[in-house]
Amino acid sequence: MGNRLYNLFFSLHTVSGIVISVALYIIFFAGSFSFFRDDIIAWERNQNALTNDNLPAQIDPILDSLNSRYNLNSRDITLKTYYAERRVSISLTAQKDTLLKNPDAGAHFFYLDPLEFTEQTYTESYTLGEFLYRLHFLTQFFYPVGYYVSGFVAFFFLIAILTGLLIHWKKIISNFYTFRPWAKLKTLWTDAHTALGFIGLPFQFVLAVTGTFFMLKILLLTPAAIALYGGDEQKIYEELEYDTPAFEFTNQKLARKPELDLVLKNTRADWPDFNINEVILNNYGDTNMYVTIKGQQNYSTKFNAPGELRYRVATGETTIIKNPYANTSYLDSVKNIMYRLHFGDYGGYLLRIISFLLGIITCVVIISGVMIWLLARDKKNVSLKKQKFYRRVALSYLAICLSMYPVTALSFVVVKFAYPYNETSLYWFYLGIWALASLYLILKKNRTYCIKFSLLWGSILGFLVPIANYIITGTGFWKNYAAANYQIAFVDLFWMVLATCTLFAFFKIKRSNS
Repeated sequence: MGNRLYNLFFSLHTVSGIVISVALYIIFFAGSFSFFRDDIIAWERNQNALTNDNLPAQIDPILDSLNSRYNLNSRDITLKTYYAERRVSISLTAQKDTLLKNPDAGAHFFYLDPLEFTEQTYTESYTLGEFLYRLHFLTQFFYPVGYYVSGFVAFFFLIAILTGLLIHWKKIISNFYTFRPWAKLKTLWTDAHTALGFIGLPFQFVLAVTGTFFMLKILLLTPAAIALYGGDEQKIYEELEYDTPAFEFTNQKLARKPELDLVLKNTRADWPDFNINEVILNNYGDTNMYVTIKGQQNYSTKFNAPGELRYRVATGETTIIKNPYANTSYLDSVKNIMYRLHFGDYGGYLLRIISFLLGIITCVVIISGVMIWLLARDKKNVSLKKQKFYRRVALSYLAICLSMYPVTALSFVVVKFAYPYNETSLYWFYLGIWALASLYLILKKNRTYCIKFSLLWGSILGFLVPIANYIITGTGFWKNYAAANYQIAFVDLFWMVLATCTLFAFFKIKRSNS
């Protein structure tokens, strides 16, 4: 590679990296915790999931409970589990039979506890786990602006990865084995940036590609709809199988009440290792009532095996839409594999822990990149005015990014004592404390203090997380583990290990600067 081309790629890598660094850090830090979204929610509610991303074995009691409150006749009903949590999302369309006198005849969406049959709206059921999950694609910041910003950040991160790979290509192996912690500061940050960047390269590339796909796909679909389908967006949604088929409502009642638990039982018998995570009931109680069952095989059995069948209640006729044991279509492969690679939910706790560590490594890579950028400009030949500007920028970046750790740990403690709470209160607390912590660290005007403060207080508050859980519930992680409440036990143990590691890092930094 010639010097001109090298300088071009180097400048592109530096500019694309420094412009997106804060947003990228937020995405990876929150995204790393999002690998344990379901565990965090179970810990907050002290409710271990009944099944792993699977509807309860019996849904007839759920439907009976709903029918007593909303009169389900003539409605379309969707029961779905989005994640491995206890509650089930319920979607009810308005009643098609307009002659029915029902004060709740309109559409409804809420979450239902399948054991206690209590209902909560999305806002009422909001959790810290959901907050961190949504923070990792910036939906809290002026939706949908933050949504698209995260997509472009992922795209520019992909550019930074590719250009970084090109400029380090010749020395990538030798630099990986080079680490000089006792050398000058710029050398230390450069070695850390190169070595850790190389370790996390495949992970970062996958996250960048899939993140760009998820956040910017709407911008790709709209031109495609115009160019290929004459502007008919409905047609492209049908091609991508995002549409919902319509079934005629005959307004003729079924002779007997449908036994849907038997349908689910037969489905599980015919398709062993099949996880049912969505059931759609069209025209409930009508002679033209259909039941659509969706799910997939266990990932341990087959990585990508979506299944779908449709059952007509009146005749007992069953139609297989997608056979999970047959070859998967190209469309399903693209859609499902993208999700599985991004969420890392197909390999159990081991894969999610590895993904978390790689996410934190990426955060260190981002911080080291900012420090390299600063130290490269903190020279005698640079004017004092510019040096002060560069230092303020770097300090602001560090303050905003590093303060996320103690603020997140504090949020875990507070939500345990404040539960139940709502979406708005969590927004104000997390974002408000984060802003104050960032401002405090910026005003201290000391980068070393910023790092030490974040590590120390993040560690102290991290140790308080399992203590808070013990105070509220009276059970420690050992009792939860013994009772098979693995999600709850995991979060307590996770924070103990994480706080220990960051406290160790704090003392190492303190010793090296004393």
